[in-house]
Amino acid sequence: MAIARLHGGPLDGQLLPLEQADLEQLIAPYGEGQIVYKRGGDLQNTGDHDGPTTADFWYLGSTEDINPDPDGRDE
Repeated sequence: MAIARLHGGPLDGQLLPLEQADLEQLIAPYGEGQIVYKRGGDLQNTGDHDGPTTADFWYLGSTEDINPDPDGRDE
């Protein structure tokens, strides 16, 4: 299993498990829509003894506006 490192967007800094290490794009549900991340660069740690394989994914955008305060209460 591989690990996706997310950069930018609402999931910046998150780590997610990847069942397929060769994914070029990661699409995840977020609110009413979806967010899209695209892989950038080569896989890292692909050897047998250097830890889990990792891939960096960079935020491309979302299918809906991302509103951190959807009910307008500004808490």
